[in-house]
Amino acid sequence: MSSATTIAIDHHHDPSTTTGIPNKKLLMWAFLASDCMFFGCLISTHLIYRLHPPPGNPSPREIFNPPLTSFSTFILLMSSLLMALAVNAIQRGNVRSMRHMLLGTIFFGCIFLTCQVYEFTDFVMDKHMTITNCILGSTFFTLTGTHGCHVAIGVLWLTLMYIRSFQPADVSTNRLWFGRTLLHIAGFIAAIGLTMYLVLDFVHMAQAGTLSGYLRKDALAVAGAIIAYVGLNLLSRTRGAVDFGEANAIDVESMGLYWHFVDIVWIVIFTVVYLLEYI
Repeated sequence: MSSATTIAIDHHHDPSTTTGIPNKKLLMWAFLASDCMFFGCLISTHLIYRLHPPPGNPSPREIFNPPLTSFSTFILLMSSLLMALAVNAIQRGNVRSMRHMLLGTIFFGCIFLTCQVYEFTDFVMDKHMTITNCILGSTFFTLTGTHGCHVAIGVLWLTLMYIRSFQPADVSTNRLWFGRTLLHIAGFIAAIGLTMYLVLDFVHMAQAGTLSGYLRKDALAVAGAIIAYVGLNLLSRTRGAVDFGEANAIDVESMGLYWHFVDIVWIVIFTVVYLLEYI
């Protein structure tokens, strides 16, 4: 019985603390606990000023875009499902399936960030609410912007974990591996950046009624995005055994904890910042 219990808490070769929790997971829980208090302060500040708004504060109902925020919330929740599937896949030693789930999570995370960039641009440019001209803008942009930074860090972490899964089992026999890794990172940065730019520009031009000149204006960006995606496809073709498998499950689990935390925090933000204004 004692032996079975030891195996149950081993978590794929990760050393466990006296609590029975693996070191990496305990460290992540400690970080998330501190981050929870940080977000609690930001959310509390927003609620205090919401209950006692100063004169001249704009009405949130005139600013917010509930359909867009509801869509981005749904996307972020679906990304949690893919993240859970990625963890399940690596626990079974299925690296290929884990990669697909990580790519899906990255894709959904980028959609959320694109929606947030569009929302911020709309609030600043069209509705003239900035972080400095009203209390609502100060608390809203600080809170949601901080959360957006957490999502961006999560996307970066997911990307690096995905690229890490291609490390060859014997690095010494593959001298080009480091260069391929740098190209992989550059490809992801180019693909994500150009795609977000193209989507946002498409939406803005569609709203302005100038969509006919979209391809002419963004031809270079479209070509760059296509090259980046082709390059990523070529770099994702594995050559031989990789140094990534079931033993790395704890790393993916820790990343999953972070991503689920970010999703849960957004549910709270969506409720207290957006939904409360319509109750």
